[in-house]
Amino acid sequence: MLLGAGRRRGELPSGVDSIHNYYEHLVLEELASTSERARTDGEFLADTACVALNHLPPRYIRHDVDMTFFMSTVELQEIHNKVQAAVAKAVAYVEHSEAARAEEEARLQPAEAPVADSDSDAVEPTPDPEEQT
Repeated sequence: MLLGAGRRRGELPSGVDSIHNYYEHLVLEELASTSERARTDGEFLADTACVALNHLPPRYIRHDVDMTFFMSTVELQEIHNKVQAAVAKAVAYVEHSEAARAEEEARLQPAEAPVADSDSDAVEPTPDPEEQT
C-alpha cells in the first residue's frame, strides 16, 4: 500500500491509500492455505511473502474486483499458477536460508571444554620441574 513508509494521510490525495499490489492478498492466502508455519509464525509469513512477491510482476490496482472483472479464466488460472510456484519457491528458500544460518551459527560457537564426571576422570596437574629442585 502506498500509505506507509512514514507518510501520513494528510500528505497524499484522497483515494491514493487504496492502491495496492494485486498479488499481495493472493500470496498471503496461498501461504495461509499451504503452510502451517506461516499461519503461526508471523516472521516466517512476512519473510516468505516478501520473497514470493519479489518473484512476481507488480500489478498495482485500486480494487481487486476491477482486476478480476476484466480477466479471462485462463488469465486467472495463470496468475494462480504463478502465485503457487512463487510461494513454494519462497518457502523452500526461506527454510533453506534459516537452516544454513543455524548451521553456520552452530559451527561458529566455541566448543565447550569437557567436564570431568568423577574423581577418576580428573586430570592430575603436572608438577613444575623448577619446584622439585
